[in-house]
Amino acid sequence: MAVKIRLQRHGKKNFAFFHIVVADVRSKRDGRYIEQIGSYNPNTNPATINLDFDRALAWYKVGAEPTLVCRRILSYEGVLLRHHLDGGVAKGALTQEAADKKWNDWKAQRDAKIAAKVSGLKNEAIEKAKAAKAEETKVKEARAEAIAKKAAELAAQKAAEAAAAEAPAEDAAEQA
Repeated sequence: MAVKIRLQRHGKKNFAFFHIVVADVRSKRDGRYIEQIGSYNPNTNPATINLDFDRALAWYKVGAEPTLVCRRILSYEGVLLRHHLDGGVAKGALTQEAADKKWNDWKAQRDAKIAAKVSGLKNEAIEKAKAAKAEETKVKEARAEAIAKKAAELAAQKAAEAAAAEAPAEDAAEQA
């Protein structure tokens, strides 16, 4: 029986998330599966991946073939690297301690990269908010200036009308 590690679609239209499952090749995409080993949500930034690492590694070691997207997910989570390092230990090319050190170094580097991306996205959002507030302040000041200018013009116009109204009254008083 051929077994694949693949995605099983869930969620609504244009907002899908996926379960990572181990299934027989002959079963439907969203049909029967042998075991669910994780989930993948591409709607978040960065994408959310929950994976049972040990079960994924165990299935990969016994020959379960991942699909292209699942291969990328397993690689991103380090399952393929761990399998490669375990193969090196089994062949005697390196010791378990050296393999564990390489694994831990890679894991720390990956976690740092993810944390940098998350903080970068957060800082970018803060900068966008500051820029929007500055733009809003400029527009607000321009509107206030236009209102003050209009009020000054209106006051000057009323003063001119009042002066014009007083002038004919003074002329009439002078003639009488």
